[in-house]
Amino acid sequence: MTMLKIGCLGISSVLCCLLMKEMKSPFSTLISVGACILIAYFGLCKLEFVIGMIQSIEQYITLKTAWFEILLKITGITYLADFSSNLCKDAGYSAIAGQIEIFGKLSVLAISSPVILALIETIHAFLQ
Repeated sequence: MTMLKIGCLGISSVLCCLLMKEMKSPFSTLISVGACILIAYFGLCKLEFVIGMIQSIEQYITLKTAWFEILLKITGITYLADFSSNLCKDAGYSAIAGQIEIFGKLSVLAISSPVILALIETIHAFLQ
């Protein structure tokens, strides 16, 4: 049901933006940003549920909690970079959007480096 509400919010926001663009009004960008922020808020509310599920899984699996923290950070960076990039593209600044995407990818690579290092160490231990 929530997805239906978000879909209706998105479609109505797009229709309002299209009407405002026809009148050459700068408010279409503000409506777009407002709708994106509102949808992101609802997404963050769902993220609480996901974090609770991950904490429940941690009780049953004996893994380092650092791996789950890295996974959540990577997910957050990905969503934030995509959100920011799409906002810039909608405003007509695709060059800035591309730079945000590149920085997001580099950030994910930097944060995931301990996981990659642990994987290489595990493979090295198996080969010896």
